[in-house]
Amino acid sequence: MRGFQRETAAAVHEAEGGTLVTITRHGRPVVHVISDERLGAMLETMEFLADPGFMRQLKRLKAGSGKFYAAASLAE
Repeated sequence: MRGFQRETAAAVHEAEGGTLVTITRHGRPVVHVISDERLGAMLETMEFLADPGFMRQLKRLKAGSGKFYAAASLAE
C-alpha cells in the first residue's frame, strides 16, 4: 500500500508541474492525472469551440479575412 501511495503522490506532483500523467493497467491507459490549471484551460478551449460565433470568426481568420484591432483601440 505504501508503494501505491508513493507512486500516487509522485503522479500528482508531476501533474502539478504541468505534465499529463497517464496511469496504465496491463499496458492500456485507464486514468489521466492533470493539474487544475491545465483542466481549466482545456474547459475554456472547449467552451470557445462550442460557440458558433467564435468558430465563424476563427474560420474567417484562417481564410485571411479576419480583422485585427490594436488592444488600445478597444473600449473598456
